[in-house]
Parts: sequence; structure tokens; C-alpha cells
Amino acid sequence: MTGKQFSSVWMREPRPARTPGRSREEIVRAAMELLDAEGLDGLSMRKLGAKLDAGATSLYWYVANKHELLELVYDEIWGEMTVPPPEETKWWRQTARAFALSMREVILRHPWSAGLIGRTPALGPNALEVAGRLSRAFKGAGFRGLEIDYAASTLTAFVLGTTIPEVAYNEAMAEDPLDEESMRAAVERASAGHPDLLERLRESKPADTTEVREMMFAFGLAAVLDGLEARLTT
Repeated sequence: MTGKQFSSVWMREPRPARTPGRSREEIVRAAMELLDAEGLDGLSMRKLGAKLDAGATSLYWYVANKHELLELVYDEIWGEMTVPPPEETKWWRQTARAFALSMREVILRHPWSAGLIGRTPALGPNALEVAGRLSRAFKGAGFRGLEIDYAASTLTAFVLGTTIPEVAYNEAMAEDPLDEESMRAAVERASAGHPDLLERLRESKPADTTEVREMMFAFGLAAVLDGLEARLTT
């Protein structure tokens, strides 16, 4: 079965500005501000045109459609990640750890970006630079061939698998806050028939949710990196 032809904003040169002071970079910055304020559902070419004091149709000179605009803002997300070149760190785990921590931080700062992951191609210069640095780090560690890609995807999957549910939880709590004590009491009642779970729940003390999530992320990240390092010695 043949799908539709693949296209991307990165497959062509950016068009020059038609209006003095107006550029694709300015449009992307304004789109980022709108997304941070209203999320993916709040972004439209009409709203963006109004924010820039320009007609929506004039924006199509710079981007063919909303999908292309999202490709551009998605690459800005990658550009905010701090990933030191492996040639400078001298140890692959430093680059990998910095990438993981920074990716989580950026997604939490721009929660709407979680909705673009897996749907929007990461073909921009920032995304490719991050991918290249991570690839070189794993190659320098001793991974070879496709294992370089597998190691990078394993690390990325851990970050996304822990951070995207965190984004969803934060958004749900922002929309309809729940009392944490009543939630804990409800979990205790639900766990009554599972003594092992109930014991762990009662052993754990109520703590700041953000702090707990950071500790869990740090533990999981160390475990993933330990596992990848162990593969190099087998």
C-alpha cells in the first residue's frame, strides 16, 4: 500500500522576508509564546497572525501550513537541550546523562511538546545536532553498528516514558486539583487486598511530588546507564 508523499519544511530553503523586520525566526518565536500560553489546541494561523499584527495568509509565505510551523517550533525544543559534545566530556555517560536530564527539563518547560513527539519529524538542525552528539557518545563508549541507535533509543524511550505521564499528571492537576491526602487514603483502601503494596505505601512518607519524581527519574536514569554500560563488558 502506497502512502502519501513525505514532505518537510527542512527539505527546502527558507524564503526571504517580505516585510522589513519580519522573518521566519520571528514567526517561530511568536508561535512558541502562543504554545506556552495556550498549548497545541490554542495555536492557529489566525491567532498567530493576530499576535504578529499580520494576516494569517501572509504567514503562508514563510510556512506552507500549520504542520510546517510545528516542525519549526519542534526543532526549537531540541535547540534548548544542553548536550555537551562527547569530545569535551571524555566520558560517554556524562553526555548521555546531560541529554536525559535536559530533555526532561525542556519537555516539562514546554509541555505541549509532548504532543509532537512521534508525530513530527525531527529533521531540523538542532535535532540532528543532538542526535549526532548522542550517537558519537555511544560510539565512543564502544557500541557498534545498529547498537549505537539501539542505545540512543533506549535512553530516549526512558526519558519519554517517565516524562510524558508526568506532563499529563501536571496538566490534570492544573485543570482539576485533587487533595493529595484524600488520594493517598483512596489508594490505601484500594490496596487493602494487596498486603505487599499496602506495606510499601505505609512505609513511604508523604513528600513533595516534584521532589519524588526527580528522585525516581535519577534512579531510573542511573539504572538505564548502568545497564547500557554492563552490555559493553559482556
